[in-house]
Amino acid sequence: MLVRLLYASRAAESIGHDDLVAILKKSKLNNPRHGITGVLCFSNGVFLQALEGGRSQVSALYSRIVGDPRHHSACLLSVEEIGERRFEGWSMGQVNLHRLNPAQLIKYSESATLDPYAMPAAASLALLNELVASAAVIGQS
Repeated sequence: MLVRLLYASRAAESIGHDDLVAILKKSKLNNPRHGITGVLCFSNGVFLQALEGGRSQVSALYSRIVGDPRHHSACLLSVEEIGERRFEGWSMGQVNLHRLNPAQLIKYSESATLDPYAMPAAASLALLNELVASAAVIGQS
């Protein structure tokens, strides 16, 4: 059974560009072995990530993610059973922040700042879907 899990978290103060690259590199290496796909958005110290795959594999990965000291305040936004993947082309896609249009953020949020803590889960997922559709996601595998 396929599921999609959506969560948000806040970056540890010490996280830098090299840490983000390491997260993405490890995801791209490990996720295909476990049948996991997804997309990661990081802006202004906030992560928004969607994970897709088998229920037990996604659950195990989310448990490891929650324990990662590079972020805190993990908030599970939604988990749903799905009939097909939306992010099937990415072992872990990354939102290209240079293509993150403030108008896209304001469409789904109170402000033009990424804040999934203040958005309905459906709006956060709609934002990720729109970013994929607008080619704002890089790192297709």
